[in-house]
Amino acid sequence: MAPVKRILLLAALDERANFRPLEDDGFILSFSQDPRVLENIPLEETPNLLMVDLGILPVEDQAFLIQHCKNIEVSVIVMIPEENRFSVDPTLEVEDFIFLPVRHHELRMRIRRALWRTGGWDSGQIIRNGDLIIDPERYEISVAGRRIILTFKEYQLLCLLATNPGRVYSRETLLSRVWGYDYFGGTRTVDVHIRRLRSKVEDATHLFIETVRNVGYRFRVA
Repeated sequence: MAPVKRILLLAALDERANFRPLEDDGFILSFSQDPRVLENIPLEETPNLLMVDLGILPVEDQAFLIQHCKNIEVSVIVMIPEENRFSVDPTLEVEDFIFLPVRHHELRMRIRRALWRTGGWDSGQIIRNGDLIIDPERYEISVAGRRIILTFKEYQLLCLLATNPGRVYSRETLLSRVWGYDYFGGTRTVDVHIRRLRSKVEDATHLFIETVRNVGYRFRVA
């Protein structure tokens, strides 16, 4: 079993709901607005990653927080409101920057990269479901030894469904999780991509994706 990944978010209250999908990816989330929160966290609950909106912190606390994370080997991703993108200090010693509001698919990839750099992510973790094998490190998919070529959106859909077998996702949820909250296309986009995905990974003996009538889709439990 992969080790649990903990993420601490220092962000405004109205931003927190945007990060809840990370819990579906297996992360344990905690929230705070206190820049000194890390000083009081028990060792066994120390996060692997801190995500911080520097805009909610006094300037004098920003440098302290980042240095403290460096001292205790906690990776840092700085979140920046889009309107402040030119005011951030590029010399900050952090793993990455991301603009607010967040897009889940971009957020997950940046988190994965930040944790991989510091040894907190098993980049070779293989996803298996019956004859389906997904290699996230190489972005390779195979079914019964047959190599499958997918578009990036098809790959994202497959990974989301396959890592949460049995869970039902509405079309609206899949649209927001893969295409982003600000995507203006309709849920028909999801149906089209699911149909294409099925045509590539499924055959008479390999059926992975189930349609849940009037709701959405789920991945079969092997």
